[in-house]
Amino acid sequence: MFLNGTCENTTHIHTEGSPVVSTVMFILGVIGNVIALGILGVHQKERRTKSSVFCILVTGLALTDLLGTCFLSPLVFVCYAHKRSLQGLTGGQGLCSLFAFAMTFFGLASMLILCAMAVERCLAISHPYFYSKCVRGSFAKTSLLLIYVFTCAFCFLPFFGYGRHKQYCPGTWCFIKMAAVGEGPDEERKVLAFSLSYASLMALLIVAVFMCNGSVIVSLCRMHRGQKTRRGSMVNGGRKRKMSLAWFGQGEEEMDHLMLLASMTVIFVICSLPLTVS
Repeated sequence: MFLNGTCENTTHIHTEGSPVVSTVMFILGVIGNVIALGILGVHQKERRTKSSVFCILVTGLALTDLLGTCFLSPLVFVCYAHKRSLQGLTGGQGLCSLFAFAMTFFGLASMLILCAMAVERCLAISHPYFYSKCVRGSFAKTSLLLIYVFTCAFCFLPFFGYGRHKQYCPGTWCFIKMAAVGEGPDEERKVLAFSLSYASLMALLIVAVFMCNGSVIVSLCRMHRGQKTRRGSMVNGGRKRKMSLAWFGQGEEEMDHLMLLASMTVIFVICSLPLTVS
């Protein structure tokens, strides 16, 4: 992506663009999310129980990312097919603004869901009593609904004059305008305020996810040490073995959740940090 290119008002694609990269990203995104949804469905059938809060959030994340990929990538392919930019396809700013809204919406919604997953794991491990009493499947569904409503309202602000969208090189994508150079003082303040608000929110979410994941790691280590101490003080060998198997059964599941969450966190940070810093 080229954040500093002179492509804001061009109607043709710059030569830096590569349809091969876009195609590979689209294929990997669709296949990856479809496989994830398939695994979640098979896992749920095998357990034959109600979906856990974590599984509901993971499903919401996969669906959100899949919808984002299926909405944004075809527009890029159309640009390459016609060798015209987003603004050149319609002769105006409308399609560019729609693309920028979708890009900010799906990016922020995915990060918020990832943060909700991290908070859920933190509560489940660090505060099990509160979690068992207060957190249910409805918590995940309500969280997803609130995330979508908040994200939609926030990303709609540029359409009401609070911030603006801009086309970036090679002309196949649009995003938030970082700075209103040459605009009036009032317009410049609004553009800068929205871009800083979006970047600050993303940065806070990244920090929150890392803090929650760190708390989960510390709690799991404490649980493991405490369990080893209790097992070592017991005389009954059969009971020791039973407790050991119980802990490892629970510990492995929690570690699986943590590894999945950590992997997704790294991927989202790598993808979102360049735009957030810019």
